[in-house]
Amino acid sequence: MSEVHSDQLLAQVAALPPLPGVYRYFDADDGVLYVGKARNLKKRVSSYFQKNHGGTRIGHMIGKIARLETTVVRSEAEALLLENNLIKTLNPRYNILFRDDKSYPYLKIAGSDKVGTSEVAPLTASTFPRVAYYRGSVDRKHRYFGPYPSAWAVKESIQLLQKVFRLRTCEDTVFANRTRPCLLYQIKRCSGPCVNFISPQDYAQDVHNAEAFLRGETQAVLAALEARMMQHADKLEFEQAAELRNQMSALSKVLHQQSVETISDKDVDILAVKVQGGKACVNLAMVRGGRHLGDRAYFPTHVEDAAAVQDFDNIADEGAAAAPPQPVEVHVLEAFIAQHYIGVPVPPALITSHAVSRELIDALCEQSGIKISAVHNPREQRRLWLEMAQKNADIQLARLLAEEGSQQARTRALVDALDLAPDNLDTFRIECFDISHTAGEATQASCVVFHHHKMQNSEYRRYNIDGITPGDDYAAMRQVLMRRYSKLAEAGRDPPDATPARASGGGAGRLPDLVLVDGGKGQVSMAREVFAELGLDLAVIVGVEKGEGRKVGLEELVFADGRDKVYLGKDSAALMLVAQIRDEAHRFAITGMRARRAKVRVGGSSLEEIPGIGAKKRARLLQRFGGVRGVAAAGVDDIASVEGISRELAEEIYRALH
Repeated sequence: MSEVHSDQLLAQVAALPPLPGVYRYFDADDGVLYVGKARNLKKRVSSYFQKNHGGTRIGHMIGKIARLETTVVRSEAEALLLENNLIKTLNPRYNILFRDDKSYPYLKIAGSDKVGTSEVAPLTASTFPRVAYYRGSVDRKHRYFGPYPSAWAVKESIQLLQKVFRLRTCEDTVFANRTRPCLLYQIKRCSGPCVNFISPQDYAQDVHNAEAFLRGETQAVLAALEARMMQHADKLEFEQAAELRNQMSALSKVLHQQSVETISDKDVDILAVKVQGGKACVNLAMVRGGRHLGDRAYFPTHVEDAAAVQDFDNIADEGAAAAPPQPVEVHVLEAFIAQHYIGVPVPPALITSHAVSRELIDALCEQSGIKISAVHNPREQRRLWLEMAQKNADIQLARLLAEEGSQQARTRALVDALDLAPDNLDTFRIECFDISHTAGEATQASCVVFHHHKMQNSEYRRYNIDGITPGDDYAAMRQVLMRRYSKLAEAGRDPPDATPARASGGGAGRLPDLVLVDGGKGQVSMAREVFAELGLDLAVIVGVEKGEGRKVGLEELVFADGRDKVYLGKDSAALMLVAQIRDEAHRFAITGMRARRAKVRVGGSSLEEIPGIGAKKRARLLQRFGGVRGVAAAGVDDIASVEGISRELAEEIYRALH
């Protein structure tokens, strides 16, 4: 194997120190192939280059290595943490990768540290903290509970708090301007603090109880409510006692409905993994405050390649007498734990479907600063949780395999129906165009992309269409196609005698296998003119023509190269795919057109584009006038009355919006 690598690379390998660290392999294009950790860098990295690995996955990877980088660390735990930080950052080809999802949602009790203000102080929104859904970085000004696996779980918890503790959910600006109680008060979901229907002290007690409930201290909350109820009853304050009785009843009902309730475990993550058909699923279920909040499924990539390389790593570390390679499920589970808990709070207990290394748990403890236990063979309630998580992992992976099989079948059906012969069905690429406007106003064209058997949102593009007669869809189509493919045509003419070819890659720098235009003969004729002018292949152009009565399922396909129209049939899998792509292009175009039209109708300028208007001044203006339209309708004097807005700036804002 060493003969395919440069002397410089082999000399670098020979000079590595026998210390713990992290290594990174790069290919000739400087793409990251693999990130690994080692107790002994010299021993581990050298083992890759000391024998011929043949046509194995490891051999394919090693054959691509052009250079390497290493980082020496103090301990193996540090190496593990650095390795997975780099994996999340670099997305290497031969590591198990989990998509970096959006941050988890939290339940926020805003300003809860201000609860308990004196009776002398004026009653403001901050006197009565609100409960709200929150996603983002946390701070010390408010109280946060979670994270939750989904937005639905947060909203359900908020509804519970409304039913039991009747905390407010309204924005501070709404709270400050209420003169009558809202509907939530009428249906007993709020105690009406905006109109002083509850004292700050009683509201503060409700907030305290709500926080205790979210922490899992449910029995303590019930005991405190019962004690307060008896105190009111002793004082013959029967109305207050009845309110507390109703609150206890609501809380007891909530606890009874929560079927997976426990006292001993307050914060636990349950992790179950399933591998099948070259795909894997990790199902994460969350228990917070003793309540099961739901679960979320994760699907990693590069499972088989990464597992083969990691097995080789283990053998290289332990030597010839090493234990047999670990199951793929263990590799997937350990990769998820190591990557997922970077920047995410770790609960003190993990329940796993497979045993994970002690080294990994120790590294998590070092990173989080708390003691973490991991159990893979639990009993009683924990076993029920794990069985639920395992069943959900099975269901989610089966759903993914079924969906992928269905998408591939639809792609194959379309290829067969159009008599195409792509080199690789997985890289078959479709681009679809649509024009959208309202009576010629704010014309926009959309381009959506389909390849690898699914829509690729990150490759969507919008084009603002200018310099045409309003409402001329043909001119708009000509402009967008010319802008989209003119550079591609120029590249295809170098050298001059070369025929424009479809590259094997999947990016936008190649002619797609199919170009769909939403329209019939007219739009197809315009597309044919553009492609003929650019010297591109006419056979890729297909128009989607509405059928009789414009009914869905009766569409016909119109070809630019002179072939007869094709009717696929309303139950055709190929037509289902064409309709999906066409509808997505229409949706993408119309949402962009509406946003542009709204901007045009308020004077062609947004507040952000006006010199001197920053985030704070913009927020004050929108809060005062209720939106951009309200600012546009205000006079100069009204605008100047906003804090921080001078007379000169108010005149500038007025001019910009008119």
